[in-house]
Amino acid sequence: MELKITTKWDKVFPLSKKVEHKKITFHNRYGITLVADQYSPKNASGKLPAIAVCGPFGAVKEQSSGLYAQTLAERGFLTIAFDPSFTGESGGEPRYVASPDINTEDFCAAVDYLSTCPEADPNKIGILGICGWGGMALNAACIDTRIKATVTSTMYDMSRVNANGYFDANNNAADRYALKQKLNAQRTIDYKKNKYALAGGVVDPLLADAPFFVKDYYDYYKTKRGYHKRSLNSNKGWNVTSALSFINMPICTYSNEIKSAVMLVHGEKAHSCYFSRDAFKKLKGKNKQLVIIPNAVHTDLYDRLDIIPFDKIVDFYNKNLK
Repeated sequence: MELKITTKWDKVFPLSKKVEHKKITFHNRYGITLVADQYSPKNASGKLPAIAVCGPFGAVKEQSSGLYAQTLAERGFLTIAFDPSFTGESGGEPRYVASPDINTEDFCAAVDYLSTCPEADPNKIGILGICGWGGMALNAACIDTRIKATVTSTMYDMSRVNANGYFDANNNAADRYALKQKLNAQRTIDYKKNKYALAGGVVDPLLADAPFFVKDYYDYYKTKRGYHKRSLNSNKGWNVTSALSFINMPICTYSNEIKSAVMLVHGEKAHSCYFSRDAFKKLKGKNKQLVIIPNAVHTDLYDRLDIIPFDKIVDFYNKNLK
């Protein structure tokens, strides 16, 4: 597919005067071209420690991941915030599909780029995943030994939530079978129509009795705070059948074998906090950290610069990117 890359600044946050910014592209092992924003400290010299950032699940680089990347660049890192395969300005068809394998590969492909980028130190590469891409980042750390340090923020395990439902409420064979029946029936419909049905983004209009975390999502994705025209969550969402791959292919199977440093950051009051708490229990070694932010909910860690613990994150990277 022909990529359509905008040259104007269309982020949901302002451009910092402390960084240089440019658009770049790289490709993954499946031949898909990904588009990213690259940020670097102004007047930087020499090869810099580098970090690839992605997420949240259903967002684009003009939202939370770009804010993280720009903020880390202000702190002295070369960073890229990329759109995953099939979404945003990146390539891949059909559009709006997610894959535990390909999306993990997207992180590894970002490491390919940083390993060969003239401004980056190939021996000091880290990654950062937000929300569903926190799980992908942890999964990438399982396989890619070039990654020296991994940070996840407000992490989702997309395999677990798709297979078991929220809070594991549907973790039984009968409920999974019913879900698979529904999704496979949708496959037949999609094939007949030669068009993939979309699941819908964040609920709109918002119901008064919606769970608090759905209201939090609405407050980010559907308002001026975080709305973006290319964001799946801000608009019509993922392909309905994307869930099938995650049900059948658990991520982070070998996370207990990760030797590199890992920091899991989560809000104390986030509905999703159990993903990070349980993931942390599986990690081994003294270079693993769980950072719980008091009173914070899931979306606070999307863009609340007064809450996201950037000092801790920067100290973690400085200590472990070597």
